[in-house]
Amino acid sequence: MTNQTIFANARLILNDEILTGSLVVTDGIISDIGQGGAVPQGAIDLGGDYLAPGLVELHTDNLERHLAPRPKVDWPYRAAILAHDRELAGTGITTVFDAIRVGSIVSEGHLGYEKYARRMTDEILNVRAAGLLRISHHIHLRAEICSETLSGELDEFTVDDRIGIVSMMDHTPGQRQFMDLSKFETYVRGKRSFSDGEWNDYIGFLYGLQSRLGTKHEAATVAAAARLGATLASHDDTTLEQVATSQSYGVRVAEFPTTVAAADACHSHGIATIMGAPNLIRGGSHSGNVAAADLAQIDRLDILSSDYVPAGLLMAAVQLGDIWGNLARGMRTVTASPARAVGLTDRGTLGIGQRADVIRFAANDGTPVLNETWSTGIRVF
Repeated sequence: MTNQTIFANARLILNDEILTGSLVVTDGIISDIGQGGAVPQGAIDLGGDYLAPGLVELHTDNLERHLAPRPKVDWPYRAAILAHDRELAGTGITTVFDAIRVGSIVSEGHLGYEKYARRMTDEILNVRAAGLLRISHHIHLRAEICSETLSGELDEFTVDDRIGIVSMMDHTPGQRQFMDLSKFETYVRGKRSFSDGEWNDYIGFLYGLQSRLGTKHEAATVAAAARLGATLASHDDTTLEQVATSQSYGVRVAEFPTTVAAADACHSHGIATIMGAPNLIRGGSHSGNVAAADLAQIDRLDILSSDYVPAGLLMAAVQLGDIWGNLARGMRTVTASPARAVGLTDRGTLGIGQRADVIRFAANDGTPVLNETWSTGIRVF
């Protein structure tokens, strides 16, 4: 039996324009788009609200926040996944690449990070197979170069896991995201208690890890992405040399480059640049790096990620639309552009034959107010 929904009297946000019209969904797929403000019998009257593609999120740490709602507090995996899923649906995200850390520090006497990636991936796949998720979930492996166990953990994954993204992350202090050691110290010591002696020992330990295992782990990450058929991403590129290395590895997406020079180099190499929505909304990076708004002004921002605030993704896209004077272009950074960057061609635009992942929102004094989220034609918020 055919299931059909008609959205009418909407401001449709298309790839390059916004027009008043209607959109027909048949069995979870967009089947027709029309112009005009007429409201056919049985249609949902949007009253002039915006109708846009569902948001596509390539990098969010939000799941980890649900796993550890407070320091040293572990939450059940399935409960965390379901809460995370419902939170994202309530922010307009209909496709998410859940960022899961791979690479742990397990030796005694140091600030450790236990293994969890394999177990978490299994649980996400199981919950997805059981039909318990409201939106579309994919796996993003955050490969931590400065760790002890990365190579072995990557070996635990196979093509059957359908990994979407593998990103190279090197959080060794004094480089990339934390060029300013004081910013790293503020970030870590704000969450953990260290004496001055313990802090110095910890920094030395991290430098030693990078020196001993950095090259091996970087090579293992590149090989794993190729073996798994995943999109390879870099993280926090800072220098021209780092971007050139990323390009030589086949990186397609650069997450959060920290300087204008790095963003320029990514652009010249055809690498899409992701910046954080919180950076744009707050007016700057919490790590003291380049501001997303500055990259937007010089056309070096291709994709937005909510990073650690899911509700910021739609808000930042609208803000970008204001910066560029083009809301359709701003919305592309959270819909079509991220989808295409990772090879998803069935979503991200309001087009006939596309998945009916759509959101309805209004604007209140420049702030978007989400009213409804639909995933494959089913209302999930």
